[in-house]
Amino acid sequence: TDYLFLCLYPYPQAELGLNEHHQNEVINYMRFARFKRGLCLKTVDSCFQDLKDSRLVEETFTVDEVIDMLDGLRTVVHSEVESELINTTYTNVLLLRQLFSQAEKWYLKLQTDVSELENRELLEQVAEFEKSEFTSSSKKPSADLIKPKLAPLNEGGSELLNKTVACLQEENEKLKIRLKTIETQATTALDEKAKLEKSLRDLQMIQGDQKTNANQDITELENKVAALKCQFEKTLNDSTANQKFLEENLVTAKHDLLKVQDQLSMAEKELEKKFQQTAAYRNMKEILTKKNEQIKDLRKKLSK
Repeated sequence: TDYLFLCLYPYPQAELGLNEHHQNEVINYMRFARFKRGLCLKTVDSCFQDLKDSRLVEETFTVDEVIDMLDGLRTVVHSEVESELINTTYTNVLLLRQLFSQAEKWYLKLQTDVSELENRELLEQVAEFEKSEFTSSSKKPSADLIKPKLAPLNEGGSELLNKTVACLQEENEKLKIRLKTIETQATTALDEKAKLEKSLRDLQMIQGDQKTNANQDITELENKVAALKCQFEKTLNDSTANQKFLEENLVTAKHDLLKVQDQLSMAEKELEKKFQQTAAYRNMKEILTKKNEQIKDLRKKLSK
């Protein structure tokens, strides 16, 4: 939308913040308004002049006569001013209608801010603009302002359409130039792509050979690992068998040891039993018994 606006209104901004064309239209309307305002003032002046010519023919008047003349003058002036204000309102409505009709042909929706109509700063700015445009004796009206006439709706639409078409054609030429540049870049990119694809194929072939050699090396390593694994499993199985055999021998040795210990205990008991049954054992026991009795007697004697 900004680009389209610049295409449609390429003029620099003037004093009222509008482009030169629109400012000229504002000047035309202000000239029309000044003309209507001058007619209204002349009508008011004529009302007072008519009162002077028709009623002020005597030298003295009563209060009632003066009040009657002023009331009549007020009525006439009020009617003239009201009629002019109503006509000005209707004229502004017709002007807005023309502008809105032109906007609707381009599917635009214009908005107005009524509060800005009482903006004192803007009103003073318009007054200064009117003063600079119409009270300067050295300033000559431009050729566009000699015959103030609003452009017909169809012609205005055609002008905007022509400007739009011209802008679009200019943009189309720019796009064509850009398209040629893009085509050149695309051709260069395709050539680069072909070169890269060729380099990629060569690299893939080299990688394929390297991959074949690597697969052979991997196969040899896998075979060696499998052989080592078999040897390790065999060694592990042998170690497991030896360990199991040693454990069985240890259990057997423990059983034999316990059996020997039991036999030894029985033999000791049997030997002790046989020793107690011998004559030497019985004689020794009798001697020990006698010695014990003698010791007891000696202790008794000593105690006495």
